Amino acid sequence: MTTFDDRERAFENKYAHDEEMKFRAANRANKLLGLWAAELLGKTGEDANTYALEVVKSDFEEPGHEDVVRKVAADLGDIADADTIRAKLTELGPVAKQQVMNEV
Repeated sequence: MTTFDDRERAFENKYAHDEEMKFRAANRANKLLGLWAAELLGKTGEDANTYALEVVKSDFEEPGHEDVVRKVAADLGDIADADTIRAKLTELGPVAKQQVMNEV
């Protein structure tokens, strides 16, 4: 192995780690959004956690967060519009990232 190969492997490992952390933070933000929405819907305990997991799963339908926004907006109806949900998701992003970083 050469020094170049070692550096290349290190960069690849860092990239993989960074992408995993982004994925975990996005999932955590979706879960936090789901818990927020569950509270607005009057769900508590296991019902709230189950709903939050449904929100996380909804993010796998298409790239980006619009699938999550659509699901939560449809579930909340008149309680919160799509712009409010997007703003909440943006607000929860740094919180989720911090939580994930603290777990590592």
